Amino acid sequence: MASYDLIVIGAGPAGYVGAIRAAQLGKKVAVVDFERGGGTCNNWGCIPTKALLKNAELYHDMKHRAAEFGFKIEGLDFDWEKIIKRSRTVSEKGSAGLDFLFKKNKIDFIRGTASLEKVGEVKVTLADGKEESHTSKNILIATGCVSRPMPGFPFNGKTVIGSKEALTLPAQPKSVIVIGAGAIGVEFAYFWNAFGTKVTVVEMLPNILPVEDTEVSQALEKTLSKQGISILTNHKTTKTEATDKGVKITVADAKGKETTLEADFALVAIGVAPVLPGGSLKIALTDRGYIQTSDTYETSLKGVYAAGDIIGPPWLAHVASYEAIQAVEGMFVKGHKPKKVTLFPGCTYCHPQVASIGLTERAAKEKGLAYKIGKFAFMASGKARAIGELDGFVKLIVGEKHGEILGAHIIGADATEMIAELGLAINNELTLDEIHATIHAHPTLSEAIHEAALSAEGHAIHS
Repeated sequence: MASYDLIVIGAGPAGYVGAIRAAQLGKKVAVVDFERGGGTCNNWGCIPTKALLKNAELYHDMKHRAAEFGFKIEGLDFDWEKIIKRSRTVSEKGSAGLDFLFKKNKIDFIRGTASLEKVGEVKVTLADGKEESHTSKNILIATGCVSRPMPGFPFNGKTVIGSKEALTLPAQPKSVIVIGAGAIGVEFAYFWNAFGTKVTVVEMLPNILPVEDTEVSQALEKTLSKQGISILTNHKTTKTEATDKGVKITVADAKGKETTLEADFALVAIGVAPVLPGGSLKIALTDRGYIQTSDTYETSLKGVYAAGDIIGPPWLAHVASYEAIQAVEGMFVKGHKPKKVTLFPGCTYCHPQVASIGLTERAAKEKGLAYKIGKFAFMASGKARAIGELDGFVKLIVGEKHGEILGAHIIGADATEMIAELGLAINNELTLDEIHATIHAHPTLSEAIHEAALSAEGHAIHS
């Protein structure tokens, strides 16, 4: 039995970041996880999916846009096994990097499954079945979430799959039905479609990416449809059937008219479910089953904290890391008052990309706020024309009275890279004047932010 200042359960974006921060503060730290470091994000989520999406973008451009750029490509083909292998290699290198960071920061990484039987103690069941226990005044639960199965349509690992299985399909599927059009569903739909898979997306709400600004969702739906993805919004799944050879799914539109779809696979991407640590200690949960925490991220058990996906939405790696740092600094930095997350960027890495932060236009309307819109289309951008990326726009929701940025929405190339500037602006309460007084390099896609700010005041130069 070893004694620590902090034991972290889970080595994902909340767990490993919180552990490193505690080590930087001079604390003795251990991390417990049954898998390699990086959690879902590095091993089965953010990182390997982006590797696949890069492959998809390259193949799509070579197949459909080569002539536009003056290239002649004959006999273009792909090796599915190598595409999947590249994604796994990227993930493995990330885990190796975390192994190095744990050693660098003198963090003990214990491979096993943790459970809580006593306050101030963590029991670990190792891979070989042996058990060991360790003590700590502080415990941080960062166990995350897994894909949530659809009622009556459980995952079978063959024809009904979640995002984890989707990452390692041994062969390219000929046809897929994606149930749920959030970020995960849309990204996999784009990936498979780029390689020629017949993809149908089913979403019960009126728009894909329903948390995004409606105008952005509608623009993305139009572009993905042009790429060949069949999108059924306002459709509920009413009947499901799965065999070892495929799936049959019956959906109904808003008027109740039913259609039966058939495919090799169904990807269920309707959300996530929390992964709670085992043990006899009972922790207070929210009505949706996530761990309930105080303003300091402490749970109902004294000295036991939680951060990341396990405490509920938004289920985003960067939010998880922020929460873990806040929790750890609250534990060990005298006078630090932890902050809860209120402002965060959301990103979807299909093509075109989607990124946003702050209020959507419909949210501004619902709040009864006086606002104006600043908008600039990429087709009017010199850089966008130069690189052949004309789809999309920047849209700013701006306070009418003071000119503060209430929300920012981007659809287009490199949207996920551009959103950081607008996060900084909102976080520091910058106004339109301060954005368009900042010189943006030419030619860059980020000039679209500058132009959108000018547009809100009727002063846009290039539109």
